[in-house]
Amino acid sequence: MTGLTGAGAIVTGASKGIGEATARRLAEAGATVVLAARSTGEIERIAGEIRAAGGRALAVACDVAKPEDVQALVEAARAEAGRLDILVNNAGLIEPIARLTDNDPAAWAEVLDVNVKGVYYGLRYALPVMQATGGGTIINLSSGAATLPFEGWSHYCASKAAVLALTKCTDLEYRDAGIRVVGLSPGTVATGMQVAIKASGINPVSELDPNVHIPPDWVARTIVYLCGPEGAAHAGTDVSLRSEAIRRAVGLTA
Repeated sequence: MTGLTGAGAIVTGASKGIGEATARRLAEAGATVVLAARSTGEIERIAGEIRAAGGRALAVACDVAKPEDVQALVEAARAEAGRLDILVNNAGLIEPIARLTDNDPAAWAEVLDVNVKGVYYGLRYALPVMQATGGGTIINLSSGAATLPFEGWSHYCASKAAVLALTKCTDLEYRDAGIRVVGLSPGTVATGMQVAIKASGINPVSELDPNVHIPPDWVARTIVYLCGPEGAAHAGTDVSLRSEAIRRAVGLTA
């Protein structure tokens, strides 16, 4: 994959799982990647491995729930790459999983701070930078939980419904400025989030066999696909990785 040579990219929640896989794939495709996470230990290691393999990568500490952190992240990406073409709003929380009356209000609100405000801050500070250079691509990690209720996930479902609305609103407002905004609903992915879901024992998702979860790299490859020319057809939509047509287009099935 070399179709993104020269592009500047940000991946939030890049210390593991989908974020780590996406950072690696974007770098392989030629982008200069800025990896963001609340602590730098893991993203420094991943960025170092990307550089050792011939890619360009920078690790930046960022709490996406803090607007000043996100603004500084965007500036760091622009300084490192000279431009910002791709933003992957991946950072997200689902814990603590609990029914509404069992949940701690502060913990419930923290999920909204990261999952919703974090996406909004990314949009708010990345959009002007992308506009200044004629466009860009923003991928918001979505979920089937945006439209389907799951027991114990009130915070997560509400946050992903909000992200879906943000995707559609941003597309409406900025498509004519050359900004492509796409939601990506990956289904169940073999990450630490699924470990937490299984441990909760709440709702049918916790009962799934771990073998049914797709690897994070499938999501990463789909993100690279959506950042390429073929992704233009999906602007303003929520792409489901459960779709066989999408899997074939990305090359995930024979």
